[in-house]
Amino acid sequence: MHGNDVKNSGVCPVVHGANTSMEKPVTRWWPNALNLDILHQHDARSNPMDPDFDFHEAVKSLDFEGVKADVRALMTESQEWWPADWGHYGGLMIRLSWHSAGSYRLADGRGGAGSGNIRFAPLNSWPDNASLDKARRLLWPVKKKYGNALSWADLIALAGTIAYESMGLKTFGFGFGREDIWGPEIDTYWGSEKEWLAPSEQRYSDLSDPSTLENPLAATHMGLIYVNPEGVNGVPDPKKTAAQIRETFSRMAMNDEETAALTCGGHTVGKAHGRGAVDNIGDAPEAAPMDEQGLGWSNPGQHGEATNAFTSGIEGAWTKDPIVFDMGYFEMLFDHEWHQVKSPAGACQWEPVRIKEEDKPVDPTDPSIRHNPMMTDADMAMKVDPIYNEYCQKFRADPEYFKDTFARAWFKLTHRDMGPKANYMGPDVPKEELIWQDPVPKGSTGYNVDAVKAKIASSGLSNEDLITTAWDSARTYRGSDMRGGANGARIRLAPQKDWVANEPERLAKVLAVLEPIAAEAGASVADVIVLGGNVGLENAIKAAGFKVDVPFTPGRGDATDETTDSDSFSVLEPFADGFRNWQKQQYSVSPEEMMLDRAQLLGLTGWEMTALVGGLRVLGANFGGSKHGVFTNREGQLTTDFFSNLTDMGNSWHPLEDGTYEVRDRKTGKTKWTATSADLVFGSNSILRAYAEVYAQDDNHEKFVRDFVATWNKVMNADRFDLSA
Repeated sequence: MHGNDVKNSGVCPVVHGANTSMEKPVTRWWPNALNLDILHQHDARSNPMDPDFDFHEAVKSLDFEGVKADVRALMTESQEWWPADWGHYGGLMIRLSWHSAGSYRLADGRGGAGSGNIRFAPLNSWPDNASLDKARRLLWPVKKKYGNALSWADLIALAGTIAYESMGLKTFGFGFGREDIWGPEIDTYWGSEKEWLAPSEQRYSDLSDPSTLENPLAATHMGLIYVNPEGVNGVPDPKKTAAQIRETFSRMAMNDEETAALTCGGHTVGKAHGRGAVDNIGDAPEAAPMDEQGLGWSNPGQHGEATNAFTSGIEGAWTKDPIVFDMGYFEMLFDHEWHQVKSPAGACQWEPVRIKEEDKPVDPTDPSIRHNPMMTDADMAMKVDPIYNEYCQKFRADPEYFKDTFARAWFKLTHRDMGPKANYMGPDVPKEELIWQDPVPKGSTGYNVDAVKAKIASSGLSNEDLITTAWDSARTYRGSDMRGGANGARIRLAPQKDWVANEPERLAKVLAVLEPIAAEAGASVADVIVLGGNVGLENAIKAAGFKVDVPFTPGRGDATDETTDSDSFSVLEPFADGFRNWQKQQYSVSPEEMMLDRAQLLGLTGWEMTALVGGLRVLGANFGGSKHGVFTNREGQLTTDFFSNLTDMGNSWHPLEDGTYEVRDRKTGKTKWTATSADLVFGSNSILRAYAEVYAQDDNHEKFVRDFVATWNKVMNADRFDLSA
């Protein structure tokens, strides 16, 4: 047999696993290597749409009323392959929308309904999302019909809203405009556990204190959206469950009243499914055999009957009329005594001690049969916790207030990660502007920009002060939930004006100069802060011998204390900023990993991050005037010195006991500069070094300036949703 002849050798002609494994080969062999994949996870190569496709333009052409009518009709068109409970898919579609939105957490803005991420692993195969693959497949004819103008993300969020409307709730509204992603979100940390539903102790430092839940996590277990419905670690105790609910929902941006409304309103309709043995249920979608075609959790014992569906293992409906949005949940919960039982699948749940036969819900398939209702430990928490109980009694006494409170909370749940109202599209966008939407009034565009620039230039503020203030104002933006950024100039309001990262004393000095300039010109402070950064940058570019204009688009507005939810904004506080070579304290995560996280939230690519860091170093933009990483003798000029000196083999690099480094002349041993790992990673990481070498080349000085300016402008305008509305 010839060396290349494998036809009859019995050897597979492809490399096993190399092209299909989720495990990255670099980090498999070198687990401490900095993985830059999160900066390139949704690049153009993964997007099947045409390069000139504009989703938001496409949405404007969508037949909104037609979509809603088709989704509404789907609710009561029970299909044999997955029959609906009581002939109505409302409960299933609500759960789909809820679990899509419910992965959102306030700490980093990741998760949520805004990208259609529930279609991909790991979310599509979480134990808590069992059978939601069926809901998505039921919606496919609607998605197929309306095509590119209707994203999966919008359709999934809409399904639950239409479900509630079809069951009698007057909803608060709906906004289209969520754009789909085309692969898993590898930037999201869901926990360190190696198994689904592992004991909660693995993510709490003290399970008796829910506030010790590891940040940025919100759910109590790997694979759950919120809390364990059977109780803490599966042990029923409504008081303990209430404490976990409070912490979890607060981390998902909900207060106690909203939490109570969502729990009660969510369980006013639908049912849980746990009839049969869990051992009979097939693998989740990601592990299911190919012939299942993307579906998971096969149930050979279902026999085409809704009654036999299996999801959580808990079994039963909460109310007498599970396809009607009414006050039945409160009547059931508070008018009965409850005791612990086990579901047919062995899950812990609660049932009434005594209940009349006519008050029981009928079987989802056979209306001649009635079953006991049930409550989860989370439901019992609404009864035993004094704060939740008080809200429940208020709701029960005023049904219209309950319905309105729930409708608003549902709207918040399904829209929280869409950012400001400018991102909402369609005829059902509420006119009312809500504080959690971070409202910013429209700013003026009629002032003389050149005159303002001239006043800033003659103000006496240094280029470094202007550049760092603009950067600090804009860097809070996070694309995960489209919050933060320079628009609104919230850097001058609490809590941002007092953040250590913003150097409050320096910030106050700069604002004291810029605010009068804005007032005199009729411009917003937000515009003038960004314009000031541009002025400083243009001066630095000119000093380096180049002529490159820094783009500027006026129209930012100024937020007020009244339109700023200061508690909600506290989670945006930076505790590290590799771009300014600063961190508040030493963390278990390296400075370069924290910088990478910030770059991803800002929407930067690897080369954009590289250009920004190298430029900000030579501009002298470090926190507190630190000289770490300022590899230049021309500080204040936008040069490529950071890269040329980093890659110069005439230098050597030496770690110090405090975790920093010295850069020494290789011949003389003289210390030339100091650095942090957030500097030297651009020389040690093979990918970042490749970018650094591009900018260190003799023919790329002007390219670097142009790239820096383009990236700077991208960050300054990251939150200008008004420009694309």
